[in-house]
Amino acid sequence: MTDRISELLSQLTLEEKAALCTGASPWRTVAVDRLGLASIIVADGPHGLRRSRDVESLITESHPATCFPVAAALSASWNVELAYEMGQALADEAIALHTDIILGPGMNIKRSPLCGRNFEYFSEDPLLAGEMAAALINGIQSKGVGTSLKHFAVNNQETRRFSVNAVVDERTLYEIYLAGFEIAIKKGNPWTIMCAYNRVNGDFCAENAYLLTHVLRERWGYEGFVMSDWGAVHDRVRSVMAGLELEMPGPSPHRTQALIEAVQKGELDESVLNVAVERLLKIILKAQETPKGNQPLNVEGNHALARRVASECIVLLKNKDDLLPLKGTEHVAVIGQAATTPVYQGGGSSHINSTVVDAALPFLQQEGEVQYIVGDASVEVDSVAIAECVQIAESADVAVLFIALPASIESEGYDRPHLSLTPQQVALIQAVARTHTRTVVVLNNGSALDMREWIDEVDAVLEAWLPGQAGAGAISDILYGKVNPSAKVGETFPLKLQDIPAQLNFPGEGNEVRYGEGLYVGYRAFEAMGQAVLFPFGFGLSYTQFAYSDLQVSATAFGIADALEVSLNVTNVGAVAGQEVVQVYVHDVASKLKRPYKELKAFTKVSLAPQETKHVTLTLNDRAFSYYHPAYGQWIAEAGAFDILVGSSSADIHLSQQVELTQGTRLPSLLNEDSLLSEWMEDPQGAALVQPLLDSTFKDVNEDDLGVNMVDFFKDLPLKTLLGFNGASLEQSPDVIVRDLLSKITA
Repeated sequence: MTDRISELLSQLTLEEKAALCTGASPWRTVAVDRLGLASIIVADGPHGLRRSRDVESLITESHPATCFPVAAALSASWNVELAYEMGQALADEAIALHTDIILGPGMNIKRSPLCGRNFEYFSEDPLLAGEMAAALINGIQSKGVGTSLKHFAVNNQETRRFSVNAVVDERTLYEIYLAGFEIAIKKGNPWTIMCAYNRVNGDFCAENAYLLTHVLRERWGYEGFVMSDWGAVHDRVRSVMAGLELEMPGPSPHRTQALIEAVQKGELDESVLNVAVERLLKIILKAQETPKGNQPLNVEGNHALARRVASECIVLLKNKDDLLPLKGTEHVAVIGQAATTPVYQGGGSSHINSTVVDAALPFLQQEGEVQYIVGDASVEVDSVAIAECVQIAESADVAVLFIALPASIESEGYDRPHLSLTPQQVALIQAVARTHTRTVVVLNNGSALDMREWIDEVDAVLEAWLPGQAGAGAISDILYGKVNPSAKVGETFPLKLQDIPAQLNFPGEGNEVRYGEGLYVGYRAFEAMGQAVLFPFGFGLSYTQFAYSDLQVSATAFGIADALEVSLNVTNVGAVAGQEVVQVYVHDVASKLKRPYKELKAFTKVSLAPQETKHVTLTLNDRAFSYYHPAYGQWIAEAGAFDILVGSSSADIHLSQQVELTQGTRLPSLLNEDSLLSEWMEDPQGAALVQPLLDSTFKDVNEDDLGVNMVDFFKDLPLKTLLGFNGASLEQSPDVIVRDLLSKITA
C-alpha cells in the first residue's frame, strides 16, 4: 500500500489534493477517476447504521438497519467481549449497506446527567468508557470497516455546542476528558477521529493544533485521519495546518479553492497538504480492500443479538423482598404507553430506521395473565387516568409500570432541563405504589434520573435505558427470570441535581463554560464531598449473590516498571447462574498533588454457575498508579503506599490490600529561584543542600519558646526571602546562594 500511496501522491495535482480534503457530498469523499481512486461512504452510528439512501443529500430516508442498545446501555454491561461481538454485527450491516466508515463510537465523559446526548456516551469514568469503546472499535474494524471515534474533545453538553469554549485545566483534561480517548485509540486504533464543534481553551476543536497534532500525533502516535463534525470547520487553511484532514460535509468548492490559493500564496506549505492527503489515501485504500454490498442484512440474527446485548445492559436497581423474578402465575397490571410504543433510542443523527421494533406487552402476555392500560399519555397530572390505573392495579398481584422519558426530552441538539420524570408519571407511580399491590417500575432513559419522590414506595426498579429495537424482549426475559440481570450502572445516580459539582458551571455563561470542578466528576466528586447518592457508580443487583475471597497480589513491593497482578476468588453463593462484575480501584495513600480518593483501574465480568468459584486475575500497569502532573507535563507515579480495593461497586468494597511502590517515575527537579522552602525540602537533593543553611539560620531560635516548628512556619516562604532574614551572617546575597544551590542540583 505504501508504494501505491506514494504513486498517487506524485500524480495528484494541487487541485485534486485540495479537493480530497473536503467531502464530495454529505456522505462521500472525493473520487479521482483518472487515477482509479474511488470515494468512500460514511454513515452515522454508533449503535446502528443510519445509512442514507441518497448519499448526495444531507437529510433523507435511511436504509433499515438494526438498532442496538445505545452506549449508555452498553457500558452498563461492563462486557468488552459483548461490545466486540456487537461491533462485528455493525460491520456486517455496514458491508451489506455499502458503507466504509461508521461514525462512532461516542467517547465523551458524562460530566452532567443533563447533557442531551449522554445516551450516546458510555460513562462518567474514562477507563470504563475507553475499554468499551476500544472493544466496539476492534469488533467493527475486524471485518474491514472503519470507525470514527468522536467527539474529540471535551464535548460534554449540547447547549451552544457549536460555539462554546470549554475552559479546562491541563491535569483535568488529561486525566478525565482525554484518558478515555487515549485508551480507545491505543487499544482500538480507529481509522478516523471526528473532532467536536466546541472550542477547548480558546481554539475550535477543528483548528486546535494542541489537540489534533500535539496530543493525537505527537503524544499518542495516532496514524489515521481526523475529520470534522458536520460544519465544525471555521477556517479551512488553519484546520489543515492544525491537523484536520477531511472537512465534512461537501461539496464545498470555496473551501477547496481556499486551500489551493493558500499553497499558491505560500501561506500553506504544500508538504503539509501532502501529509494530510497521504493520511486520507491510506484509509481510503484500506476501505477499498473490503468489498461492500455483496451480502444481505442478517435481520433475524442481528435482532436476536440485539436482544441478548440488551439483556446484559438492564440494571436491577431495587428488588425488595425478592419480588423479581416473576413466576408467571401472577395477575399483572401493565401500565404505561412505553409497553406498547417503546422508547428505545434517542433523537438526532444516531436515530436508526429499525428493521423491526418489539413492544413489551405481547411478550408479557405470553408469560401469564395481563391487563393493560396506558395511564401516562399526558404530561401534566391527569387524575382521571390515574384513578383508572389504580383500579386495575388494585385487582392485580403485581403492577409493572413502563415509564419512559418523552422523546422530546433526550436528544442531540439540546440539554435536559431537569432530571425528573413528567408530573403525570411521578403521580402515577406514587398512586399505584400506594395501592399495596407490589409495584415494579421499568425505566427507559439515557442518563440518570431523580427518583426521590417515588423510589421508596415501589418494590422493584429496572433501569432498561434506551435498549434498542429488541429491548422489549430483554425486559421480559429479566422480569420473568429467563435472564439473570448482571448490569451495573456506568454513571452515578445522584439524589438530586444540585449535588453535582459541575452544575455550578453548567452549561456556562454566554459562550464559555468553566470546568471548575476539575477532576471531581461522578463518583470522584461524591466521595470527595462525602455526598450520599441514590445509586453509586458500578452498582447493580442480581437474582443471586456473590462472595469475594482470597485477595492476593503478585508483589507487596514493586517498581514502576513492574506490572502488578491482582487475583481473587469469586463464588456464586446463590441458587441460580449469574454474572458478576469485579471492579478494582486504586487509592493513593499520600501524594504531592491532591487526587480523588479512589479510581477505577481494572474490571472483568465473570459467569458463574450456582455454588461455582472462579479464580480471577486482573493486571495493573504503571498508569494505574499514576496521575498527570502539569508541572512536568507528563504522567507520574510517586513511590509510596497504595491500597488495592476490590468490590462490586465504587461504594461496596469487599477486599483490600496495601502495596508499596518502591520506585516511582524518575523526574527532573522543578526547583527554581522562586521555589518555596517546602518545595526545597520535598526535593531529596534540595533538602540535603538546604538543611545546613536552615541549621545556621535557626541556630539561635528556641522553637519551644515560640511554640512552632520553624520549617513548618516558613514553609510557604521563598527560600531566598527566608535566607534574607539572616542576611548579616551570609557571605553572599540570598540570590547568589540560591543560584549556587540550583547549579549543584543541575549538576
